[in-house]
Amino acid sequence: MPLRPLSVEVRSAFRRLWSELEPIGRAETGGYRRYAWTRTDLELRDWFAAQAQARGLTLTEDRVGNQWAWWGPAPEGGEGSGARRKAIVTGSHLDSVPDGGAFDGPLGVVSSLLAVDVLRERGHRPDRPLAVVNFVDEEGARFGIACAGSRLLTGVLDPDRARALRDSDGVTMAQALADAGRDPDALGPDPEALARIGAFVELHIEQGRYLVDRGAAVGVGSHIWPHGRWRIDIPGEANHAGTTALEDRQDAMIGFAAAVIAARRAAQTHGCVATIGKVAVTPGGVNAIPSAVTGWLDARGADAHAVEAVVADVAAIMDDFDAQVRQESWTPTTDFDHALVRQMAGRLGGIPTLGTGAGHDSGILANAGIPAAMLFVRNPTGVSHSPAEFAEEGDSLVGVAALAAVLADLTGGPR
Repeated sequence: MPLRPLSVEVRSAFRRLWSELEPIGRAETGGYRRYAWTRTDLELRDWFAAQAQARGLTLTEDRVGNQWAWWGPAPEGGEGSGARRKAIVTGSHLDSVPDGGAFDGPLGVVSSLLAVDVLRERGHRPDRPLAVVNFVDEEGARFGIACAGSRLLTGVLDPDRARALRDSDGVTMAQALADAGRDPDALGPDPEALARIGAFVELHIEQGRYLVDRGAAVGVGSHIWPHGRWRIDIPGEANHAGTTALEDRQDAMIGFAAAVIAARRAAQTHGCVATIGKVAVTPGGVNAIPSAVTGWLDARGADAHAVEAVVADVAAIMDDFDAQVRQESWTPTTDFDHALVRQMAGRLGGIPTLGTGAGHDSGILANAGIPAAMLFVRNPTGVSHSPAEFAEEGDSLVGVAALAAVLADLTGGPR
């Protein structure tokens, strides 16, 4: 069935919402630095709350701080709630990686709010609650664990461990929450909030070229590769860079260099991808031999055993440097709900389905047993986590129309 065209009002609202978000957290590089529980993040949360209020949506928060904007009363959840009373949820996140692009996360939030506008404009009367969610700390840029908001919500991330996580300035998540006016002790799983969700559909910019190569504006996500993050702590001994003979040095940076090379070679050997993109050096002086280096390994691949083999190869090399390799997060292969994927692809005219190597909150919810799927919008650059990340306005509006059509189907009533 062809998608109905969007009204002039919705198109205008799309431009207005982007213009409001555009300056928040933008760095001189042109990229964005929107980190969890910072002033920028609080400004984004206020923006989301204002959008909910402007639409007469009821704003709630779970124990983690994820924001939910409800059209219709939020279901009570719990064992007594039937499937038809549970909510259809859409949305994404507003935080970013360091110097990230404008679209990763915000495109999903903006599109979800506009999809609600579209349904209301067309007189849609949902027969079950509909919510737009803004997940907190999806990128993990500040505290190192991706999808922290959904991992805490579902109980995958232990709250004590989360509170103890530190950012690059040594600030714990507990302290960051307190500084933001929140109670760190409230952090934890929220089964009641989770039980309200009947299905989750997340729209996201594609972080590759699959749709570009197939000439499609929108695609349906079918699965997420297994992926994880590991912390590598390499010991050394601080000393003077100018007076210490090479043979007397215990330079932690040598071990770090070996880790970077080992990760690349292991990824090539096992058909995966691996990146060490974050490093902390102690003491960090130009003229001081490092006494310790910590690096974070990100490894992903189509096969979980292959990813594990990459990490094992790196760990074997690190044994030579007395380094510790510790897993910080792991997400197994995530297959989205097959029936939901088929329904969405059929409703949208048999558009392409694709897997992704990028993690998403939808994957965390899917692994928690919630029917979930994704819509991807074409990215003509194929680049993500960079200011070069981009989506054409026309493709973005096709995404809004597609999401509105899917939500109309899932919530009943006229399309």
